[in-house]
Amino acid sequence: MAKNVKYAKKDKVKQVKVPVQKQEASPAKKLVFMDYASTTPIRNEVLEAMEPFLKDKFGNPSSMHSYGRDARLAIEEARETIAKTINASPDEIIFTSGSTESSNLAIRGVAKAKQHIGNHLITSAVEHDPVFSACKSMVSEGFSLSTLLVDVDGLISIADLRSKITPKTILISIQHSNGEIGSLQPIDDVGRIAKEKGVTLHTDATFSYGWVPIDVKRTNVDLITFDAHHCYGPKGIGALYVKQGTPIKPLFQNRDNLLRPGTLSPALIVGFAKAAELAHKEMKSNQKNLMKLQKFLMDYIEERIKFVKLNGHISKRLPNNVNFSFSGITGQELVKQLEENGFVTSTCIDCRILEAIGTKGEKFTGSVRFSFGTETDIQDVKRMAQLVEEIVNKARQA
Repeated sequence: MAKNVKYAKKDKVKQVKVPVQKQEASPAKKLVFMDYASTTPIRNEVLEAMEPFLKDKFGNPSSMHSYGRDARLAIEEARETIAKTINASPDEIIFTSGSTESSNLAIRGVAKAKQHIGNHLITSAVEHDPVFSACKSMVSEGFSLSTLLVDVDGLISIADLRSKITPKTILISIQHSNGEIGSLQPIDDVGRIAKEKGVTLHTDATFSYGWVPIDVKRTNVDLITFDAHHCYGPKGIGALYVKQGTPIKPLFQNRDNLLRPGTLSPALIVGFAKAAELAHKEMKSNQKNLMKLQKFLMDYIEERIKFVKLNGHISKRLPNNVNFSFSGITGQELVKQLEENGFVTSTCIDCRILEAIGTKGEKFTGSVRFSFGTETDIQDVKRMAQLVEEIVNKARQA
């Protein structure tokens, strides 16, 4: 793969908006979606699994009659299915409304449960917003927070992590992967250190689950955040893995002191389980195809377009994520023109991530994320790559 070209100040060009000749397209032709890091469509198999629980099997799983028992049985079977995907026990899976709730429950729940031991938390500068915001909020409640810096690839330093741990450290929260730039953190190493120091470890695997393997036994992780809509399941349902014996308190007060009270949705949970089952069954074949698409796009852009920067690690990254910064055009303008010509992509939603990896100047504003799904075709990627080259070059010529 060609190396990134260093950007020289003398070659700086003014960012301008340049119209690109729209490609003639059939009225029936749909937009090509390449923003799967933001969400995924529900698979037909998932919808079929959910349908009975949206119609005839509508019972409340807390009810004692047959409708309730049927709903409760479906939930427990789904819990078992999801647990198997990460090598966990069914009773270690807590259903939530999504990754935001899961991460808040993990961070705030563990901090409150262990505050009699210490008040020190550790996270990184590139965490998913639910994690970063939850950790910051704890400071106003008497906790202290250490934020690990990352290198240009978005990876933490294991030596830095080790140096930050003190006798008062009670929780480490380091993401499994970054949804913006795709980098995979060294969670196995983090888990080994956390276990050695007796510190509880949480990882946000929102963007990893269903795309790369996760084994709770191997990683020594105590809590894991993940959800359904990033792996072809329904929105509004997520889960938190809580290792047996992990001290944690509920966020919401309730009569039975349940970790996560409230009426569960059998339809959403059954859909989650079906999506998880299919994603892990097809993971190896999907990874192989996605990495081919990823390599093609990375090679094409770095070889054909000057003054670009690959954001994230070149190989330690999610198989469906490519993030580039372009000089001479804003990310918003590039995304806009791509959609006008048939391709849906996205700019960097959280600029904090780009700041953390040292992306500056024009490349800071010119960042675009391309993320693939199981439906993505190599011919579409090739057409999009050529279009990116055309749009960027025309903007610079102007």
